[in-house]
Amino acid sequence: MIAAFGKAFKTPDLRKKIFFTLSIMALFRFGSVIPTPGVSYTSVQTCLNQVQTGGLFGLINLFSGGALLQLSVFALGIMPYITSSIIVQLLTVVIPRFEALKKEGQSGTAKLTQYTRYLTIGLAILQSSGLVAVARTPGRLFSGCNEAIIPDTSWSRILTMVVVMTAGTSVIMWLGELITDRGVGNGMSILIFTSIAARFPGQLWSIKLQKGLFVFLFVMAVGVLIVAAVVFVEQAQRRIPVQYAKRQVGSRSYGGASTYIPIKVNQAGVIPVIFASSLLYIPSLVVNLSNSKAAWAVWIQQNFVKGDHWTYVIAYFVMIIFFTYFYVAITFNPEEVAENMRKYGGFIPGIRAGRPTVEHLQYVLSRITAPGSLYLALVAIIPVIALALFGATQNFPFGGTAILIVVGVGLDTAKQIESQLQQRSYEGFLR
Repeated sequence: MIAAFGKAFKTPDLRKKIFFTLSIMALFRFGSVIPTPGVSYTSVQTCLNQVQTGGLFGLINLFSGGALLQLSVFALGIMPYITSSIIVQLLTVVIPRFEALKKEGQSGTAKLTQYTRYLTIGLAILQSSGLVAVARTPGRLFSGCNEAIIPDTSWSRILTMVVVMTAGTSVIMWLGELITDRGVGNGMSILIFTSIAARFPGQLWSIKLQKGLFVFLFVMAVGVLIVAAVVFVEQAQRRIPVQYAKRQVGSRSYGGASTYIPIKVNQAGVIPVIFASSLLYIPSLVVNLSNSKAAWAVWIQQNFVKGDHWTYVIAYFVMIIFFTYFYVAITFNPEEVAENMRKYGGFIPGIRAGRPTVEHLQYVLSRITAPGSLYLALVAIIPVIALALFGATQNFPFGGTAILIVVGVGLDTAKQIESQLQQRSYEGFLR
């Protein structure tokens, strides 16, 4: 992989793409630290130094690279686009119109992308309005810090902040598409990678300052092992062999090739972790909005706020397993795969075409999803284990959503660079 990056920098056009991607990443980080007009930067920094914020705000803050809790221009980060993409993807299973667009190919995909953009703007307006509404009341965004984050709470100032944050989300979408078109890798994934990776040095340095050099070195060693294990599982896949029958058309014969259907162990990616984290925050959100002091509200405050209680951990673990099976079921359709194979004369050796093929694919998918769901759940609770062992924050760098995204995006980007290098090598060889 290191050799591939070295060759990439020696290739002029690929080098331009890499530098273009790096410049967009730098611009994205610059916008993440510029405060939104009307926000008291001093008060925000004071509150950030006093309290630790988890839950859904902590999750969104992770995806925004810390920009959310600083109420910067890019405060919402890429989260509205991720949410809208997931919603549109789920709607393709429910709405026949969306399903038909998905099957139309490039034109249908472009239409779905347009719908995703519109939904992203709508969600950005809602999320920025909710964020400003919470932040204008001292002690709501940062529990335990009563600093006035937004000194001027007039309607004109609040409207300005909502417009600026929504515009920031639109700019992030545009930057991501620029990377996809003119840079290297998937633009949105690269921006998420940038947000999460930007926090790693600070988190590691805080562990060294608080726990000492020995714990820091131990955490680094554990981190290397975790990254190696995640890379191993992310690369793991079950390859189902497929044979295509020969067809005679005139004097020419077609088909007869052997290929395979790759089914990854982690077929669902990081989506189940996001779903579970978001849903588990809803009870504490209801308590915060209602300000209830009833017995049920007290129980939720004790068990579902910090995230280190055994009730929260068990619920988190079970929900990740459930959403893994759910997401795999809606994204991989064995009947559609079997029908496409039959249409082009393909079959799995030893398995009859039609219903037996569908049942075989379902069996393999269910068997491989089981270890994949357990893997996701175990990686997701690593920050909780770190919290218990080292007293680290829930944003422990080597675990949970962060490490899954960083490793996944890094592997995908490296593969794209390597494939582009191979294309250029083949062109030079043919010439």
